[in-house]
Amino acid sequence: MRRSVFFGCLAAAFLVGLAAAQSTAPPPDPRTVRLEGGRFAPLTYDQMTPEQKKVFETLLNGPRRSAAGPFNIMLRSPEMANAAQLLGLEVRFNSSIPRKLSELAMLITVRHWIVHFEWYAHSRSSLAAGISQATIDAIKAGTRPTAMPPDEDAIYTFCQELLTTKRVGDATYQAVKDRFGERGVVDLIGVVAYYQMASMLLNVDRYPLPAGVKPELTPFP
Repeated sequence: MRRSVFFGCLAAAFLVGLAAAQSTAPPPDPRTVRLEGGRFAPLTYDQMTPEQKKVFETLLNGPRRSAAGPFNIMLRSPEMANAAQLLGLEVRFNSSIPRKLSELAMLITVRHWIVHFEWYAHSRSSLAAGISQATIDAIKAGTRPTAMPPDEDAIYTFCQELLTTKRVGDATYQAVKDRFGERGVVDLIGVVAYYQMASMLLNVDRYPLPAGVKPELTPFP
């Protein structure tokens, strides 16, 4: 029961902490933070090498205030973990793509990879960011959402084309460029790329859902 409550609190911190770029909460004591994992056993602070501890403390002291999700896995390669967390900070907190639309891109990406933990996290943070429940439900079902605003439509089309065809057409590219400029195109690709990497790590790990939470995703038809 105690582990279940803890894991639920950890998941809630993941959802709230990642959504808040300017966290005012004090960083947690790294010795009290318990990681989760599947094939990659959860690391404890005392088990970590000095290089791993440095990255772990950076995660806890930064705007995330958390090391949930792929970081228990990535800490096995601390230099890669540090490079990846810096990229994650950029695409999550400093992107030229508005947060609501970044959340939409994340949601599309993790649905494409059928990542249960990330769907659990981002279906909720997307809703909090302003994506409609109808749009979230359509993405979950593997169908194109209807009645999306033009900016969401442009992001959805770009991400879907990139993920399914490995390219984007001229009209799709131009729709994003017209709204967000060339930097916006690059930042959007960065969101998709980072969450594809996270998706691969979590799926290989078989990263667990919080206790009592059941998978919401099924393979596409």
